[in-house]
Amino acid sequence: MPRYLGALLEIGLIVFCLIEAIQAENGRIRNLPKWAWILLILFIPYVGPIAWLVAGRPIAGAAGRAVPWPSGQTAGYPEYERPRQVAPDDDPEFLARLAASDSTDRRLLAQWEADLREREAKMRDTDHHHPDDGHDEPPQPTAL
Repeated sequence: MPRYLGALLEIGLIVFCLIEAIQAENGRIRNLPKWAWILLILFIPYVGPIAWLVAGRPIAGAAGRAVPWPSGQTAGYPEYERPRQVAPDDDPEFLARLAASDSTDRRLLAQWEADLREREAKMRDTDHHHPDDGHDEPPQPTAL
């Protein structure tokens, strides 16, 4: 197991340093050009990646981490450049549209209920038979 641990550590260190070196800006890398650091990391095990970490990495910013875009530019990804959306419950225009829609729905529901009551009343009036109409008695069977 310890034999594999050393190999895994070396591969992990190489991959980490290689990705970091590739993503670093050319003008921010110290002591050697970017291509030289990449070759050093790839072809000199342990020493190349450790040298990158000690002498090649860009200098950390004031916050204690590397500043990838010092000019204030974004990475070019559209999600970073889009304006931030306001949550629906904080957006006054959305709340106004919601209130207008709600009042419209209430008026429509009241109209439907009134129409339903009117139809039910008409049905009750036509269903009530008067006893003198002769409709309450079932038809009499005829004799053969």
